[in-house]
Amino acid sequence: MCEHKNVPQTAIIFYKERQKILFREWLGGLPVSAQSKCLNYIRLLETFGHDLRRPHADFLRDGIYELRPTSQNVNYRILYAFVGKQAAIVSHGIAKTAKVPDVEIDRAIERVKRYRSNPSEYGAQYEEEKEEDSHPGDDR
Repeated sequence: MCEHKNVPQTAIIFYKERQKILFREWLGGLPVSAQSKCLNYIRLLETFGHDLRRPHADFLRDGIYELRPTSQNVNYRILYAFVGKQAAIVSHGIAKTAKVPDVEIDRAIERVKRYRSNPSEYGAQYEEEKEEDSHPGDDR
């Protein structure tokens, strides 16, 4: 895989629109085994950041990268970009049969631009997302 050279962890930010984390919605529609594999690849990105390479990750174009998990003979792609040296924003995920379509890369480019223009409006930390899931004893 990659050498871990005491690299600081990469903060993972998830793109959101209208308070919805689009990656999370996509992930929820996948089989459980694929969800697990995709989340493991997110953890690899968090651990190795810029040092993560093929077969786990690859550069597409214009600052957009892909995570490359496979589960049950389906190739999934998680599109992301680095923001600074120690953060990455996850745009969205797709299942693919050939190369990642240009329209998907363009969508990721646009989302990264939106995030950079207003991080609080378009970004969510993973920990915040987890906290939303359960509120024991909370009558929301």
